[in-house]
Amino acid sequence: MGYFSPELFTFLRQLKRNNDRDWFNKNKERYIEEVQQPALDFVASVAPGLRKISPNFIADPRPVGGSMFRIYRDTRFSKDKTPYKTHVGISFGHRSRKDVHSPGFYLHLEPGEVFLGAGIWHPDSKSATAIRQAIVDKSAAWKKAAHAAAFTKSFRLSSESLARAPRGFDPDHPLVDDLRLKDFIAIRELDEKTATSARFLDTFLGSCREAAPLMRFLCDALGVAY
Repeated sequence: MGYFSPELFTFLRQLKRNNDRDWFNKNKERYIEEVQQPALDFVASVAPGLRKISPNFIADPRPVGGSMFRIYRDTRFSKDKTPYKTHVGISFGHRSRKDVHSPGFYLHLEPGEVFLGAGIWHPDSKSATAIRQAIVDKSAAWKKAAHAAAFTKSFRLSSESLARAPRGFDPDHPLVDDLRLKDFIAIRELDEKTATSARFLDTFLGSCREAAPLMRFLCDALGVAY
């Protein structure tokens, strides 16, 4: 038996069709049993293996304030007022900066879209500049971390890009396409069959190990311990 079942994806599909409080409240026990508790159990099981990869990324199985994102959407500044997310998001962030804008591993479970992410999403301008400078100063290490053949068999860099080279960086630099990235994230595309398999914990941790050189590079660039 794996951690996640097909029922998790069935619930999320139904939630997408019935994204209102009445339906969710009637099905909340299902949510806890089929979605929340399996995700928290998975986070708890990730913790020992993740510590072996790096002691500085946190797997926190608390239902509130832990690695699993809340199902409730923040609709205050959105035209979309549907109250619930229709995916499961789990973040294993760096202990020095406990937010989604710091280096971390991420698991996304959504019908038709399952993936693992490793890196830093929407870094602030200071962090982005530090990473870009590290790419310039340590180009060989960056290419080994982000573009090695073995790594790119499983992962791809995923980000929107600036229209031109960022200010202060050479527009003719051989890695200018990487310098233009807004996020420094590598994505491994998965699927529902993989996520619901008995070996998914091993698959997830193995992918984290593959992404370790990228994570080490980013941590070094930001001056935090890997």
